Amino acid sequence: MTGPGDTAEPEPGDTAEPEPGGTGGAGRGGSGMPSGDSPSGADSPSAADSASGSTVAGESASAEGAGEPDGGTDDGVEGGAPRSGLRNPAAAMRGVGAGTLVIEGLVLLLAVLPLRMLGAGGRGMGAVALLALLCLVLTGFLKHRWSWYAGIGVQVLVIAGGVVHWSVAVIGVLFAAIWAYVLHVRRTVLGRI
Repeated sequence: MTGPGDTAEPEPGDTAEPEPGGTGGAGRGGSGMPSGDSPSGADSPSAADSASGSTVAGESASAEGAGEPDGGTDDGVEGGAPRSGLRNPAAAMRGVGAGTLVIEGLVLLLAVLPLRMLGAGGRGMGAVALLALLCLVLTGFLKHRWSWYAGIGVQVLVIAGGVVHWSVAVIGVLFAAIWAYVLHVRRTVLGRI
């Protein structure tokens, strides 16, 4: 008997499976080979041919190289940027950026009252509240490429808010690091900032 990877023809002593239509096969005193005029004769590929990936002329190629003229494989690179596996990677990155800016805005708003207790004054509290509002407004513009660069500017402004109190600069440094990571992930997923 032959295995799935063997391409040898059946031996004369082997019994063949009955063919549709009852013609050919080992039962007719021949060599055990199917006759050429049967529907499953020599024109159809055998199981060994299917396993090795060879095909008969006129049939489609195997699934591995189908549709690719050079026989290569699709490695998932589209336009120089690696595929992320996300249905809509741009929307996913907008969500990550918006989440970061919303959390930063909330943290800055929550910092306003402690700044009052620490004696920062009205102008300092107003500046921090304005930065919080800027973070929240910027979330609506993340569809535009310029807004990601504006996010860098917001981080610089929050760090500069350290003139009000050093704790605002600490908040700015923490969120600047988070924003840098978000930009790194965006560049990895989309291939651009």
